[in-house]
Amino acid sequence: MLLIINKPSGIAVHRGMGQGPNLEAILKELAFGLPNPPQLAHRLDAGTSGCLVLGRHKVALKHLGHMFQTGQIKKTYWAVVNGSPEADEGVIDFPLAKQSADTRRWWMKVDLDGQQALTEYRVLSHGDFGLTLLELSPITGRTHQLRVHCQAMGFPILGDAIYGTRDKLEPSHLHLHARSVEIPYNPKRPVIQVVAPLPEHIIDTCAEYNLAYEE
Repeated sequence: MLLIINKPSGIAVHRGMGQGPNLEAILKELAFGLPNPPQLAHRLDAGTSGCLVLGRHKVALKHLGHMFQTGQIKKTYWAVVNGSPEADEGVIDFPLAKQSADTRRWWMKVDLDGQQALTEYRVLSHGDFGLTLLELSPITGRTHQLRVHCQAMGFPILGDAIYGTRDKLEPSHLHLHARSVEIPYNPKRPVIQVVAPLPEHIIDTCAEYNLAYEE
């Protein structure tokens, strides 16, 4: 019915205007005996690593799409951010809208007239030089939601070229990782739970700046 893969950072899920690596170019390699390749059940930004859900055929895609839209699938992200929230856990509640009417751009902004966007957060650890490792759980699923919410709260995600600090010393990789996904696909069977190991660039940053975590 479905596949869950650990997408590397730097791989776009769709073919774009450029010639960079993208997931669509290799989906046929994941057919595993079915006549057609699997398709995306949701999306991750090119810079985001971790759990990505694919439906293996139309029936599965329809079911997964409904589950994502109705909030039945729980997604948990880990992010290294510049700064820290005042409280160790809470909910970020900022409505979001596109920055411009240009349909080619998906950059977002906080907008009181925008769509409701809610993100639960929890501090996992504090490190050196003001860095923090956060657990983020989107309640809604707006474009760039986690990245804009962290920026709006004053602790942008490390390596975010759009919503970050744009410091020359910023790392090139976005430090946002889709850590786990929980899918109650069949009510008669156990919930599907998958955890994606951290990518090397986040492991290295955690080691360098003393950010503790448990695998």
